[in-house]
This record gives sequence, structure tokens and C-alpha cells, in this order.
Amino acid sequence: MSSRFGPGDVRFFDRVARLYDVAMPPARVGRLRDAFAFADRPIDRVIDLAGGTGRASRGLASVGIDPVVVDVSAGMLARARAAGHEAVRGDAGDLPIADDAVDAAVVVDALHHLPDPMAGLAEAARVIRPGGVLVVQEFHPRGVRGRALVAAEELVGFDPTFWTPEELCEALSESGFEARIVREGFGYVVVGRVPRE
Repeated sequence: MSSRFGPGDVRFFDRVARLYDVAMPPARVGRLRDAFAFADRPIDRVIDLAGGTGRASRGLASVGIDPVVVDVSAGMLARARAAGHEAVRGDAGDLPIADDAVDAAVVVDALHHLPDPMAGLAEAARVIRPGGVLVVQEFHPRGVRGRALVAAEELVGFDPTFWTPEELCEALSESGFEARIVREGFGYVVVGRVPRE
């Protein structure tokens, strides 16, 4: 499906790119770093999927991890590059990345914007080496804050796909990952590891 802003809400993010970092708080790096511990390989090459302006990448760089930002929004990527991040324009559902090319990927507060989240998970499984991990930070759609967020996104014109942590673990398992919940709550974190053969 596609929102009124185009697949993945691209036109919206192109328009708000200059203001995005003012409105959005920095990503919490500790949550992501904790999830990397589930990896069964060293984490050297990391991509920040649907990474926008590099919000997660900025935080990870502060702990010695320097991801490549991958996003379909040219406006958001221009901001990421201006902040000093390596950036690649690409659709999370059809990544311009070779098989088994990275050790980890992160998706922070963005999976719900993908027009086909399952395609994004499948692509992540394809590009992450065996033993590597996909770390997803998302919003729990239940509870007062969750329902308010879903309503607000739909009011703006988005067509979001929100999952509970358990539903996301199931989706990761269907995509070939070994999944587990790292952090519960409104802003939860789930990790999936690509199994070794």
C-alpha cells in the first residue's frame, strides 16, 4: 500500500528533511548496542536502514560504530551526508547491496513507514552475513500512547504498519531470523540473528 505521500511516505520526508533533526530526539544507543550482543560474529560493517538523516548513525558513531545510511528519500540523505555520514540511496525492500555484505543492520523508528515491511526484513536477511543481526527499534501500537501514535500517523496521511514486539519476532522468524525481544515498552527493541548453516 501507499500513503498520500507515496510509497514509504517519501515525499513527506523529502519535505521535512531540514527540520527532522530538530523535531526528533537522538536515538538511544544503549538499546541498539545491547542488541548487538546477540550477534555470533564481530560487528564491523553496519547499515542504518531507512536511516533518514542518520539519527541512529550519529549515536552509534559515538560508540565507535559508523554505519552507512540507506534511505530512499533524497532529502533525508542529503542531511545525512551533510552530517558526515556515508549514505546510499536505496529502497529497503530492494537494497542495492550484495548478499552477505554486512554484519548488522539497524532500523530505528522506521519499519512502520516501509510500504512492504516484510520485503524489508527479507532484504535485511539477504545482506546480513550468517551470525549477524538486524536490530529493530519500533513503537508498540497498544496502550494509550501507542493508539495515539497510530491515530496521529494516519491523520497526517501515513499508512503505517505497526507490530507488537511478539508480532515483529514472528515476522523476523518468517524472514529466516532467530528473533528475541531485547527491550519491552512503548519504544521496544527486537533483534533477529541470521543463523549459521
